[in-house]
Amino acid sequence: MTMSEAALTPLKELRVSSHQIPSLGRIPNTSIQGKPLLIYHSAFHVGTSASTIESHLTTVGVVDPQWRYTMYSTSHFHSNTHEVLSIASGKAKLCFGGEDNPKRVEPVMEQGDVIVVPAGVAHRLLEDIDGGFTMVGSYPKGRSWDMCYGKEEEDEKVKGIEHLGWFDRDPIYGDAGPALNV
Repeated sequence: MTMSEAALTPLKELRVSSHQIPSLGRIPNTSIQGKPLLIYHSAFHVGTSASTIESHLTTVGVVDPQWRYTMYSTSHFHSNTHEVLSIASGKAKLCFGGEDNPKRVEPVMEQGDVIVVPAGVAHRLLEDIDGGFTMVGSYPKGRSWDMCYGKEEEDEKVKGIEHLGWFDRDPIYGDAGPALNV
């Protein structure tokens, strides 16, 4: 068993939450591709470092880790890529779908959780509960991200979401995994 496998919850034991979030104004959420927001609860064991998470993601080879940071406190979404957020430390309440959306999702995420955020899904930090919330932000190989806020001038960019490919392999588990079953 490699160090990376030792830090990962076995797939058969993984608890996953799946959420379809309707559009809100100019924020498409999951309405264009129909791919759900996925939360892999405790995918990485507590205590797994950001470096180990990055190494695991690089080994699986589906996404490239590109940053370590908290989540912006302003609702935003990406029109040109899906996003994989691996919680490296801390605990926070997040908002997906837009804070004015009655069908928004507001989970409390903590170290070890992973969120697969489809392009178009608005997200923001509501509360950093313990003051140390950090994620490893990753994107499909060869992709970088844009920032959209649901403004009229972004309408053309949003149309491009329809043509984005989905994952051929799960970003955390590789040849099997929740992202392949949607």
